This record gives sequence, structure tokens and C-alpha cells, in this order.
Amino acid sequence: MTEAASRPPRTLWLGLVIFIALFAIAFVLWLVAAARNFGQISLPPLSTVADFTLTNQDGQPTTLAALSNHVWVADIIFTRCAGPCPRMTGQMHALETQVPADSAARFVTLTTDPAYDTPAVLKKYGEHFEADFRRWTFLTGTKAQIAGLAANSLKLSAVPVKPEDRLNDADLFIHTTIFVLVDKQARLRGVFETGGDSVDWTNSVLPRLLKSVRQLEEE
Repeated sequence: MTEAASRPPRTLWLGLVIFIALFAIAFVLWLVAAARNFGQISLPPLSTVADFTLTNQDGQPTTLAALSNHVWVADIIFTRCAGPCPRMTGQMHALETQVPADSAARFVTLTTDPAYDTPAVLKKYGEHFEADFRRWTFLTGTKAQIAGLAANSLKLSAVPVKPEDRLNDADLFIHTTIFVLVDKQARLRGVFETGGDSVDWTNSVLPRLLKSVRQLEEE
């Protein structure tokens, strides 16, 4: 047998080289994907937001369809609140300004005091906090409509304070102080506490919320 005959065929060597190259490419792609996923925040779907019809700060009807294909963050406040509401609205403004301008994310603030918080009142309140109404919507409606979205879908609760239990004229409601995060498919994906002695909003909650918004936008 000659030396040439004892060598593996050229096509075998070529096939082996191609296999090794493809394996290397696949391994690199796996490393890239692993690096991208490393450190991601766990955001499992918690519930699905039901359709709704409410009224925004311009007096226009707003439905779930307006938020379709958008990641959005929501909270519940009332404009006469002298407790956590101004802080929460300031925090929502901080979040809004730090989400990049080219992001499709949206921000939603519900009122728990629709008898007082008319669209005009909400618009003035939003302007006070320099809200960008192209991204940030303030919603009111009937108590039943608000409860349908807030309590049933977003897990944002509010309870009226009895007149005899009020500490002052603005002590009208006890409500949650959380921000909730909704994905493009209208699924509730995250709950973020905004206040309390153990909450570090600036160094912990805000960065985590910003990262979560980016993560859901990339899904």
C-alpha cells in the first residue's frame, strides 16, 4: 500500500475541519447567550391584565389596547394625598426620566379618588411633576372601573379611611405604595416596593426596576 493510499481522503479532512469550525461557532454563540442571560432578574408572569376603559388627563378614553406591545409601570395615588403619594410620583418621574428616550416603555398612574381627581386635576398634578404625557398617563374613571384595573388586575389596593379615623383632611385612603411592571403581552411581571425604612429607592429599587424594564423590552 502506498503512502498516498494510507492517508484519509481529502473530503474526510475537510469534513472534520468544517465540523470543528461549526462546533466552535456554536460554543461561542452559547457563551454569548449565557453571558447575556447571566444576572437577569427573575420576572415570572404573575397574572394577566384584563381589558379596561378609563379616562386620561386629557379627558380621552384609554383602553388596554393603548398599551399593547409596550412594557409599562403603574401605581395608584390620589392628588390630595399628603402622605406617600408625592414621593411615589416623584419616584415615577425619576424612573421616566432615566428610561431612554427611544424606549417604548410607558408609565401609568391611577387615582383612587375619582370624585375629586378629574382629568383636569390629574393633568395639573402631572404638570407639577413634569410628566411627559406622551409616555406617562394619568387615569381616572368610576370607582368600579378603577377597581377593575387596580385591584383585580394590577394588585394595587386602596381602602377609604373612615371620617372618624382620619388624621387630617387629606387622610382619605390607605393604599399600596408599590410600582407594578407589566410586559408587552399585558402580563403582570414584577412588584417593586417604593417606600419604608428598609427600602433604598435610589441605589437598589430604581436600578433594579430600570434593568427589569430593559429585560422585558428585549423579550
